[in-house]
Amino acid sequence: MSSENEEVSQMNEAFKRLAGQYPDLAKFEQGVQNLVREGYFLKGADILINRTPGRLDLMGGNDDYTGGLVFETTIREATLVAVQPRPDQTVRFYNPAVKSLGWSERVEFSLADLMDHGGVKPLEAMRAWINEDPARAWCAYVLGDLYFLIKRYPGKIKHGFSLYLESDVPLGKGVSSSAALEVAPMKAMVEMYGIQAEGMELASWTQWVEIALTQSACGIMDQLAVVVGDEGYFVPMLCQPCQPQPLVKLPENLRLWGIDSGVRHSVAGIEYESARAATFIGYRFLCDWESLEPTLDESGALPRWVEPRWNGYLANISPSQFRMHYENRLPETISGEDFARIYPIHLDPFTPVRPEETYPVRAATRYAVEENWRVHNFFSLLSKPVTMIDGNTGSLLGELMYLSHLGYSECGLGSEATDKLVELVREEKANDLLGAKITGGGAGGTVAILGWNRPNTEKAFKRVLDKYASWSKTDPYVFSGSSAGSNKFGVVRVSYA
Repeated sequence: MSSENEEVSQMNEAFKRLAGQYPDLAKFEQGVQNLVREGYFLKGADILINRTPGRLDLMGGNDDYTGGLVFETTIREATLVAVQPRPDQTVRFYNPAVKSLGWSERVEFSLADLMDHGGVKPLEAMRAWINEDPARAWCAYVLGDLYFLIKRYPGKIKHGFSLYLESDVPLGKGVSSSAALEVAPMKAMVEMYGIQAEGMELASWTQWVEIALTQSACGIMDQLAVVVGDEGYFVPMLCQPCQPQPLVKLPENLRLWGIDSGVRHSVAGIEYESARAATFIGYRFLCDWESLEPTLDESGALPRWVEPRWNGYLANISPSQFRMHYENRLPETISGEDFARIYPIHLDPFTPVRPEETYPVRAATRYAVEENWRVHNFFSLLSKPVTMIDGNTGSLLGELMYLSHLGYSECGLGSEATDKLVELVREEKANDLLGAKITGGGAGGTVAILGWNRPNTEKAFKRVLDKYASWSKTDPYVFSGSSAGSNKFGVVRVSYA
């Protein structure tokens, strides 16, 4: 056997051992092999594979774009991507699962289609190309990754590639299917093109894709959680703009689940947009009262408004200061028309102020301040040695979750279905369920549930599930367990003769 054949054999064996840890990876490999036989992938050439999970937001939610601490964990469900370089400039995407949704499972174009007069086309042209055919809308995130790399590293992107994608991260359930869909292709592409990027840098690139190309105003917590997370751990990060803390292991005496409410969530929805815009409206009032003149800082990956006292982050205001000096001065609500009349410049580059919309200013600003405080307390309690996580600690953790859920509702991000799930968990307090809250961007999606890791708790959780199924007339999807993030999994190579 030649040294080259030996290397391929060792590479494939290493991949098979890894596939033994991930049932979805073993299934994905079969799809890759089928595509080699069909000629979609070339025989004898390396195929680069990455696996990126979705995430479950335990605490923090909408606190990321206001500089708060967030507390996320990865889930078992993941997006898997295989890419193989081509000798020409053709780019091909294949995602067989979207056919059932009425979308085009195959998208093909040339690198030249992204260029204009020797440079990359403007963003507006890329959005127009995607939107002219709704059947290929799913590929916006993947195309956005490639567009970003061409824009940033034009000298390195000289050849096309074939990409194959599978995902079991459910759409619209608030577990960041979009971040997984952005990160997995980006991780594989940068490896293929010889570009160094991981951790915070990789997360910020994919956040740019979601905001700039797909125009979904999001913070960075989703992308960073799925990049740096690991099985059985939480990712604490202070979003100023992105400062990850050491991972925190889930204490062995606690258990975490997520239940999908069945109400579809979207960060592009009007509820999320309204709550986010209301937060920055509140921030604008506070700056005025303190005679602060915000300036637009464009030095980072994304522009943002800053000033010398809070550096643009409402999370830097303490709850006591907020209640003492600002809360009662803020309007409970204000119309977009009235706000624009007072302040022509809105301090969030990524949400509009719509004249006809009424914004929950006081509640949204309060949430930004208080949620940061709640998450710091939650983080501190959960970081204690497992022997110190007693009944009192469990009760405090649960109450912080319930307060967080209430904060969502006050901002207009609740829903009848998620409220019902939280109510059912409260009813099982005596049976070792500790707390529950809506997750992510809210307005539907998934409810996170924390309980003791005991047989009795499992029975209580099952009662919640059964009662909710009866109430909602649905079969709720359950998230349980976690898996390695994109960085920990890395990029693995296989080759088939």
